[in-house]
Amino acid sequence: MTLSTTRRGLLAGTTAAAGGTLFASAGTRAQGTPPVIRLGVMSDYSGPYRDWSGPTNLACVQQAVEEFRAQRPDIPVEVINADHQNKTDVGANVVREWFDRRDVDAVVDVNNSAVGLAVNNVVRDKNKVFLCSGASTAALTGEQCSPNTVQWTYDTYMLAKATSTAMVKAGGDTWYFIVADYAFGHQIERDARRFIDGAGGKVLGAARYPFPQTSDFSALLLQAQASGAKVLGLANAGTDTVNSIKQAKEFGLQRRGMKIALMIAYVTDVHTMGLETAQGLVLSETYYWDLNDRTRAFMGRVKPKVGNNWPNQMGAGAYSATLHYLKTVAAMGGPAAAKASGRDTVARMKAIPTDDDCFGPGVVRADGRKMHPAYLFQVKTPAESKGPFDYYKLIGTTPPEEAFRPMAEGGCPLV
Repeated sequence: MTLSTTRRGLLAGTTAAAGGTLFASAGTRAQGTPPVIRLGVMSDYSGPYRDWSGPTNLACVQQAVEEFRAQRPDIPVEVINADHQNKTDVGANVVREWFDRRDVDAVVDVNNSAVGLAVNNVVRDKNKVFLCSGASTAALTGEQCSPNTVQWTYDTYMLAKATSTAMVKAGGDTWYFIVADYAFGHQIERDARRFIDGAGGKVLGAARYPFPQTSDFSALLLQAQASGAKVLGLANAGTDTVNSIKQAKEFGLQRRGMKIALMIAYVTDVHTMGLETAQGLVLSETYYWDLNDRTRAFMGRVKPKVGNNWPNQMGAGAYSATLHYLKTVAAMGGPAAAKASGRDTVARMKAIPTDDDCFGPGVVRADGRKMHPAYLFQVKTPAESKGPFDYYKLIGTTPPEEAFRPMAEGGCPLV
């Protein structure tokens, strides 16, 4: 059976992504044909997070499927996709339609924390699988953890701890935050405040803005400058982060001595800003294409699919989570067993060690947290870079057990 990831699946997915509409019924499977594993890649294909998520993350999922199918051609896999439009109701409704009418078994990505929490509830109710590579709220492995969900790539706890602790140690002991007014922004601000206070620093204030309606950050930046804080913490992402940094440079915040801490940012953001603007910024990621021989090998394989928009940690997480899920399907004896219960499939994912070229060896904890190191990077100067996406210098590595929240502190009822 040929892989249905390409023309038919992608045309249907692209239609949904463009219009935000639901998929039509998949129909019934012909008697005697083998069951198919179906993956639904939900992401931002048209909004402020598009350039560092949707199409590239979809390509990374396709890469994982191709590699798996090369080893197990007897297990049919299909991939479809849809745009959540950064709206919780749209995301939840599409996923519900996927389960009820498209026979989707696992949802991948979901690069918005509010949408991710909504999808998490639907997946649990329908007993399917959520392979979360994009939503960063640590609640997914805390008070809202689910036996059907694995949070793969990062979370607000890890991002806030790595960056804020390093900045306070370097002398940035007073902070002002600009916060996107939704679940991700709120939680990463709370987490960062906790680590700043613990390291002896102090938060002088915060300004929140409506997401995704804001593109002019000038008033917020002036408030930050007037606060007298040494560090501006950006609790936003994607286009908002890029615009904030560009406008901060126009206002001369860094020239006046204010440092900028990125609570979440990606190599794709650096590419968009350019090294002239981004040089010297410090940020945390769990994957970088030029980290080692294995990450470079992955990049070599996926590059023909992504063109000039290389994967960041989120795309790497989508690839890694998909590959481990499919290996688990095979270990369970094939699609029929995996489709019977998402809870049982996730339990088996936790029992099998993980290993892939993006993250190396690892495990999935009882609370659904995928464990791997976190890396602190500094953005190179234009003179240091040898070409496109040669942007990072590794300045610190945090082992998994230190990077992520201790399981006992999360409040997950599964623990």
